[in-house]
Amino acid sequence: MGAQKSIHAGKAKIDVNVDFTHKLCAALMLHPFRNSGNPLSQIIGSLCIKHPSVFGGSEKLDVSWDKGLYDSNVLVAYRRPRPEWLSQQSFVVQHSISPEIGVHGFPVDNFSRSGSGGVNLRRFSAGVDLNEPASSHWSSTTSIKFEHVRPVNDDGRSITRDLDGFPVTCSGSPHDSMVVLKQESRYAKANDRSFSQLSLQIEQGVPVLSKWLIFNRFKFVASKGVKVGPALLLASLTGGSIVGDMAPYQAFAIGGLGSVRGYGEGAVGTGRSCLIMNSELTLPVNKVLECAVFLDSGTDLGSGRHVPGNPALRHGKPGTGIGCGYGLRLKSRMGQFQVDYAINAFQQKTVYFGVSNIVS
Repeated sequence: MGAQKSIHAGKAKIDVNVDFTHKLCAALMLHPFRNSGNPLSQIIGSLCIKHPSVFGGSEKLDVSWDKGLYDSNVLVAYRRPRPEWLSQQSFVVQHSISPEIGVHGFPVDNFSRSGSGGVNLRRFSAGVDLNEPASSHWSSTTSIKFEHVRPVNDDGRSITRDLDGFPVTCSGSPHDSMVVLKQESRYAKANDRSFSQLSLQIEQGVPVLSKWLIFNRFKFVASKGVKVGPALLLASLTGGSIVGDMAPYQAFAIGGLGSVRGYGEGAVGTGRSCLIMNSELTLPVNKVLECAVFLDSGTDLGSGRHVPGNPALRHGKPGTGIGCGYGLRLKSRMGQFQVDYAINAFQQKTVYFGVSNIVS
């Protein structure tokens, strides 16, 4: 049960989306870990304000707020008009709080779910995004941001160690600070029978001050889709690695929806490196319904022991995992609905629900 509304105030547009129900996926996949007597804590939704010309010169201002059961995110973006042949500049400020389940959560029910480890992250960032003009099939974005990360417990109090007494920051203090230079390049090509996509991300921690984090983090995602008769075969490969200074929350979390289905978030492993392979075959039943079969696998490449505090070993994560299953995809005017039934290597069964492209 929920409500959606779009309001026009002058040139500005305000989108409101309020949902009075629990997130099904969170309720099924996570153990309850934060009890609150405040009834507003059970409301999830979003608020978005867009202004096309905030100062009368086509400057765009976007303000969005998203609230979940256990997380929230506030984003403010200001974009100045520039010629199409120049990089488009965006000034972005963001503040979020979310549970760190992928690294500090512990696997339960034969690794099919992840419980809370009592660690949540408050993040504040401010910086500039530069979107380069697209060239052929390539596009790229460069950004430089200041980031401030403060771990807190379920009561919102700052912490420096997890429940086992291991540090949750790289600096050992209640917070980590860093300046991150990020370069992302994207390639996309498609025709009637196939498509190819490639994303390359490089993040560099810049040592502005001696106590700030210095690291290099690399990640890639390669996807290929091919039509086989009426069916579509999709395969993707994701990998990454990080060297230099590292806090536990920067580790690659393997497992969960969008990674290795059949496992809880981060229940396969958490490492300095990762390699994840996904394959899926979808077959249309009619114009609005598709059925699918899938196979996922992932590994931390033996790098879990190199994460500070070795949370993967302490929580008994296997480091490698494989999941398979089947699902349904339903397209309607209200959006796209997805249901997946997955089985992991421990024969534990899990159901995932997803909704996307909701029409307001």
